[in-house]
Amino acid sequence: MTNADGTSRVTVDRPQRVVIVGGGFAGFHAARSLSRRLPAGAAEIVLVNPTDYFLYLPLLPEVAAGALDPRRVSVSLTAALPGVRLVLGEVDGVDLDRSQVSWVDPEGRRGTVGYDRLVLAAGSVHKLLPIPGVADHATGFRGIPEALYLRDHIIRQLELAATTDDAEERAARCTFVVVGAGYTGTEVAAQGVLFTEELARRQPLLRGRPIRWMLVDLAERVLPGLDERLSATADRVLRRRGVDVRTGQSIDQAGPDGVRLSTGEEVPTRTLVWCVGVRPDPLVSDLGLSTHQGRLEVDESLRVPGHPEVFACGDAAAVPDVARPGRTTGMTAQHAVRQGKLAGRNVAASLGYGTRRGYRHHDLGFVVELGGPDAAANPLHVALSGLPAKAVSRGYHLVSMPGNRIRVAADWLLNAVLPRQAVQLGLVRSPAVPLDTSSPEVPRSG
Repeated sequence: MTNADGTSRVTVDRPQRVVIVGGGFAGFHAARSLSRRLPAGAAEIVLVNPTDYFLYLPLLPEVAAGALDPRRVSVSLTAALPGVRLVLGEVDGVDLDRSQVSWVDPEGRRGTVGYDRLVLAAGSVHKLLPIPGVADHATGFRGIPEALYLRDHIIRQLELAATTDDAEERAARCTFVVVGAGYTGTEVAAQGVLFTEELARRQPLLRGRPIRWMLVDLAERVLPGLDERLSATADRVLRRRGVDVRTGQSIDQAGPDGVRLSTGEEVPTRTLVWCVGVRPDPLVSDLGLSTHQGRLEVDESLRVPGHPEVFACGDAAAVPDVARPGRTTGMTAQHAVRQGKLAGRNVAASLGYGTRRGYRHHDLGFVVELGGPDAAANPLHVALSGLPAKAVSRGYHLVSMPGNRIRVAADWLLNAVLPRQAVQLGLVRSPAVPLDTSSPEVPRSG
């Protein structure tokens, strides 16, 4: 039997199997949407992901700044997706001719799983630039291991700064450079400066000494992809806190003791955080399919041309943007969530349950969490700052999180009245989070 969209619906001894690659925003919501749309026993849903949790990435800067426990932003996949079988592994190949996905589990064992429908939501990895020293000396920021490492590293630098008699070494250890003024870099700098101020107050030898945060980006303003009013609010908050915002600049070289800016200025530092951006997972290019700027080409219903049994969404897919003809949707969590839900709907339709739709989106606004009492938001395109934006920002995150809402809210309440706990845990060492290979250690962002 053939469905209207050209895929086959065949009666077999086992139910149809849907394999979803990646448990980030797109993959998670694809699995949830599909499991809710299919009757019991209609299909087997298999989710292949390197970890057993969904990472709520927007709150990761608060983990690095000691404001949230890492478990708060980690939602158990098996608990949140009871009708989905989790395969713990890193997908390293897709055989489109044999309809088979291959993977490697955390202990190095290999496995394969066949599929009748495939959803590619492999997400993205760090985008590296050919700048000498960056891969060796910068810390990325894409997952819990990196957030925990950065948290320990910041604490360690200030503790070492307080014990040295060398003024130049102390200044370098008290200098933190963030490259990339998009969402992640802006929030890391905004949260980080509050964290180091609190840490410095606990060190008698650092009281009154400057703690320097520098945010560097080639763009002409922070948050260059957002509304200028949000950008202006974030810029104002950062500068008020003493962050040295350097727009229209980048770094030319990085070393163990500092960086050199594109202006030629040398900045002694022991901390370089790389938040320049992301690129599609290399799995996408290995498929041999048509791509657009590294992302899989798909139609409006998220199907891969020539392979009606394969769907792609999130950062892995170049989804046509009907609101901007000729362009594709951005690599954002908002698009990934919506596309994941639509992928689940359309996969169900391809199996004979429901109807297929094309991707349409309406921009409802953005929120930027800046720590303390500050945030920037434009719900329904109404620009907000300060406490109103803070309320909108936190409300949005609590609604968007698929779990742990009460625990997150409780941590926020405790942080309002109690000092942050700040000790080095030593759980993640530098070799465990190399910039060029750190992405497989974290769940796909979808």
